[in-house]
Amino acid sequence: MNATFRAAREQFRQKVDLTHTQEVARLYRKSLKVTLSWCIDREIFNEEATNLRARFEAQRDANPAAAARILREGQEELFEMSHPDPYCVPHMPGGSLFMRNPPPPLEVCFPDGNYPADAPKITINPDFSECKVETGKSATGQVVVDFYTKNMT
Repeated sequence: MNATFRAAREQFRQKVDLTHTQEVARLYRKSLKVTLSWCIDREIFNEEATNLRARFEAQRDANPAAAARILREGQEELFEMSHPDPYCVPHMPGGSLFMRNPPPPLEVCFPDGNYPADAPKITINPDFSECKVETGKSATGQVVVDFYTKNMT
């Protein structure tokens, strides 16, 4: 990207100033997700999550200058410990179950239009959420899934 495009991007990028508490909460949540990527067994994850919580609690009463340094070091450690293939919920885009055996449309199952009484009254998106026009998630026809942002278009 050249300097002109970078300047335009920076002009329209939303800059959100987070409080220290919000930054610590986000760091903790991301740390838990990275820990979940590394620990397959739930018992090991629970033990590591308890250790992680103890590390955060030990630094709770640090002065502001030390807290900023600790936060920066924590973000660096999170970056170093990030998993090369992070865990993804199986039925979401990028997961192993995504789009596996999606339910066929009712028109295919019942071409004559005689739906049984117990047939679902809703249409289901590829991510198994309910199709609603007001939410913008209404998968009709072909659906393109952006696996990076996990959005359907």
